[in-house]
Amino acid sequence: MSVRPLAITDDELSTCVGCGLCLPHCPTFRVTNEEALSPRGRIATIRSIQWDGLKIDDQVSEILNTCVQCRGCEPACPSGVPYGRLIEAAKNNMAAHRQTTPWWQRFGLRLLRHHRLLLIGTPLLALAQRVRLIPKRAGLSRLPIRLGPPIVASSKTPDVWLYTGCVMDAWQRSTHRSVAALISKVGCRYGVPSKAGSCCGALHSHAGLSDEAKVLAQAVMTSMPGSAPIIVDSAGCGAALKDYGHLLNTPQAHEFSQRVCDVHEWLEPHIATIMQSHLPVMNKPSIIVQDPCHLRHVQKSHLAVRSILAPVANLIELDDDGMCCGAGGAYSLVEPELAALIRDRKVHNILAKFTDDSNIVASANPGCLMHLQSAGLIVKHPVDILAEALGLVPTTNRPPTKGSTK
Repeated sequence: MSVRPLAITDDELSTCVGCGLCLPHCPTFRVTNEEALSPRGRIATIRSIQWDGLKIDDQVSEILNTCVQCRGCEPACPSGVPYGRLIEAAKNNMAAHRQTTPWWQRFGLRLLRHHRLLLIGTPLLALAQRVRLIPKRAGLSRLPIRLGPPIVASSKTPDVWLYTGCVMDAWQRSTHRSVAALISKVGCRYGVPSKAGSCCGALHSHAGLSDEAKVLAQAVMTSMPGSAPIIVDSAGCGAALKDYGHLLNTPQAHEFSQRVCDVHEWLEPHIATIMQSHLPVMNKPSIIVQDPCHLRHVQKSHLAVRSILAPVANLIELDDDGMCCGAGGAYSLVEPELAALIRDRKVHNILAKFTDDSNIVASANPGCLMHLQSAGLIVKHPVDILAEALGLVPTTNRPPTKGSTK
C-alpha cells in the first residue's frame, strides 16, 4: 500500500465510488452547482494530484481552497470516505508550497499562539470595528471592548478541566463563565489550562499548517495533566482535541483525546440534578437550534444540546440536515463571497422558522455564532441560554439586529 505525494494511502482515495450522495450536503456545491466544487469533484482532483502528478495551479488551488471543511459529506457517504483526512492532506501539501493560507492568515494564526497579545489586541480590534475600519464582509459580529476577569480555577485538584482556548477566551469569555457556573452547580471542581495550552491548533490544521498544529497540541496536552475529563465549549476546539490521537499518533495523544467531552455531552447526564433545585421554567423562550458542523458531523454530539435546552426552552428544529452556515473557522475571512452565499441559505432557513422577532438562535461554536450574528440574528451559546434561565449568570443584552430578521 503506497503513500505518494499527498501522504494519502491508495486505499483511502479508492473508497469514493462517485455515487454523488454527498452533493446535496456540500455547501459550496449547493451555492455554485459546480461539480468541481463538490466532495466528489475535489476527490477527483486529489486523485489526479496523487496518481497522475497533476500540477497544483491556480485552478486546482481554487477547487481545493474553496472547501469549507465542514465534513457534512461524511455522514452522508455510504462508503465511509474519510474526506476530512483527504482534504487535510491536500491542504498540508499546498501550504508547504505556499499555495494556500496567505501571509496575513499565517500571521494571524501565529498570533493565536501568544494569548496575551490576542487579549491586548481584542479591544483595539473592537475599536477599529466601531469606527468601521474592518469591512463587513469579514463576517465578524460586534467584538467586546471589555473582556472582564479571566476564568480562574476553582481547585488545584480539579474533577474536570475547563478548556478556555484562544479566540473563545478573548471574544466570548462570558460563555466560559456560564460553563464554570454549571460545573459548580453539578458539584464539581474545575481547573483551567496553563498559558501554554491557550490554542488548540484547529485553525492551523484547517489551513494546512499541520506542523504548527502538532506543536500546539503537545502544549495543550501538557497544560491539562492527569486523567480528569476535559470539557470544551467550542465545537471546533472540541473536534480538534478529540483528534489529537490521529494528529500526533502517540499513546499519550490517544489517551488525551479519550478524556475530551463537549460541554453538552458532559452536562447531559447531570441536567436532571441541575434542574431539581429550580422551579420549572413557565414562559419558555422559542429557541431555533443551529448545529455547528464540527459538533454534528465530526463529534456527533449535537443531540445533547437538545437535552440540556429542553427544560428551559421550546426548541425549533431546522429542516436543512445540518447544512453549514459558511463560517468554517477562518473561511469567512479567506472566502468572503462564498461564505456569504452559504450563510444566506442558512439565514433563509432560520427565518422560515421564526414565530416572532424575539426568537433566539442557539449555536455552540464561536465562529458560527459570530457569523450568524453579523447577519443580524440574535444568537447565543446553548450554555449561556441555560445558565441565564437558571439565574446562574446575568442575562446578557441581545445584540441589535440589522433589519434582516423580519
